Amino acid sequence: MENKEFAFKGSVLNGFLMLFVNLAVLILSIVGIVYSIIMLDASNGAQGGWLLGGCSLLIIVDIILWCGILQLEPNEARVTTWFGKYSGTFSETGFYWINPFYGTKKVSLRARNLDAEPIKVNDKTGNPVMIGLVLVWKLKDTYKALFEVDSQTMAASPNAVGSDTKGLMNALENFVRVQSDAALRQVAGQYAYDDEDTKAGEPTLRSNADEVNEQLEQKLDERLALAGIEVVEARINYLAYAPEIAAVMLRRQQASAIITAREKIVEGAVSMVKMALDKLSSEEIVELDDDKKAAMVSNLLVVLCGDESAQPVVNTGTLNH
Repeated sequence: MENKEFAFKGSVLNGFLMLFVNLAVLILSIVGIVYSIIMLDASNGAQGGWLLGGCSLLIIVDIILWCGILQLEPNEARVTTWFGKYSGTFSETGFYWINPFYGTKKVSLRARNLDAEPIKVNDKTGNPVMIGLVLVWKLKDTYKALFEVDSQTMAASPNAVGSDTKGLMNALENFVRVQSDAALRQVAGQYAYDDEDTKAGEPTLRSNADEVNEQLEQKLDERLALAGIEVVEARINYLAYAPEIAAVMLRRQQASAIITAREKIVEGAVSMVKMALDKLSSEEIVELDDDKKAAMVSNLLVVLCGDESAQPVVNTGTLNH
């Protein structure tokens, strides 16, 4: 996309110099008006009238000159127009004076933060999830911000846009909020919530946060470039199942966790039983036939896999009975 922004090339004077000149002109004009009134009282009407008219005109000119004084802080800029035509962006920090007939709109180039409220979207598998993001953005292209998007209709108070920085930046923030919502819905629909609903190795919202955040930044850059906005950072800061399925999904996760735990317990129990039988056989502590081995395996598995502690039973007989 073509970059139409350029630096202001008009005449720029030191603001303190023009402040002194304007004050001097104002004082001289007031003195001239007072002197012209004295001349009128002294029956020197013609000269007094001309002097009064000239000093009055000089005051009007001085008032116009005052309108050309501007002050810029770091990371602020003034977008200038000459009777509706874009004349460049002035971003020099300090106290200056430019032609007062240039129209100026003050914008902020500082980073701003947007903490979007979680929204309900459907993931790749159709499950409703609640997802939210935090976004850090700043204005990069002042021309696009003011002339490529309609800031007037986006502002809460349209009359404030152009008269102060807050009105314009709030309008741009509304634009960012809407586009962030759309980008978040688009990205969330490309991934499943977790790997229980997808094929093995496929990225998910919960397990692949870095990839999802990178995709989110890319989509936001594409959408916000129209308004000259640069995305500094974007990441998902809230992720959960929607309330209507949260309880069901929690039970499914609990069941999956129980199954996984049982698999580990059984695997460990079988390993311990095998070790016990091998140990008894290798050290010739006792000889066991197949029936007694089966009984011993059964008892050990019950003890090792049970949820509750086993109650010991002392056998006072012999293994031959």
